[in-house]
Amino acid sequence: MTTATTRAAREFRGTHTDGRTPEELRELVSHVGAELELAPAEHIIEWAVATFGERFCVTSSMGDAVLAHLAAKVAPGLDVVFLDTGYHFIETIGTRDAVAATLDVNLVTIAPTLSVAEQDAKYGKDLYKTDPDACCAMRKVAPLSDSLAGYDAWATGLRRAETHNRVIAPVIGWDAKKAKVKVSPIARWSDEDVERYIAENGVLVNPLVHDGYPSIGCWPCTRRVAPGEDPRSGRWAGTNKTECGIHS
Repeated sequence: MTTATTRAAREFRGTHTDGRTPEELRELVSHVGAELELAPAEHIIEWAVATFGERFCVTSSMGDAVLAHLAAKVAPGLDVVFLDTGYHFIETIGTRDAVAATLDVNLVTIAPTLSVAEQDAKYGKDLYKTDPDACCAMRKVAPLSDSLAGYDAWATGLRRAETHNRVIAPVIGWDAKKAKVKVSPIARWSDEDVERYIAENGVLVNPLVHDGYPSIGCWPCTRRVAPGEDPRSGRWAGTNKTECGIHS
């Protein structure tokens, strides 16, 4: 709901303003990863807030507001980072705006260096068709990495139940590429767990989820999924690509 962190949230989140070295962060992960493996999602976020203070944020692609809702409940005013690629469905942008208006979080929208038009002019029109990896690298991976420079740890909505590529996702892990602690509070949640939390808490859900899009990315690279198909089969359909690069 806020666009600036409240004083109360700052007090709750602590005063950890000095970043730790990568070596210190990696050592921390080795000590607490197993300890928090079976902890409830709320406790995992509480630990991250207590450990990193303002150098911890939550990221959300706005397929739903589960992670943002958990953040608002545990640490009001926490930064929730949304990456606007320039190719999002209007429903995704609407979900982001609804999260900002209804939840007590500090919604931070980031964007790639180049607009879509500038990218088209420099690299050719519709790069997502000719080189989807390069498009994702410029519109997703690079801007998110840049935006995380001021944080020691970031939370994702990654879940092991989503695809076979994510079954080993740790609750508390080390992201070597970003040199950050990667926190996945709902990594152990099943699809039923997510649905239950949404129903019990009245959590916002992107309307596209109810229109055949269980996994939502950029509109040019996302299609509806038929009943019984892998929920992520609509992402980069017809190609060998399964991840944008943020989690790989």
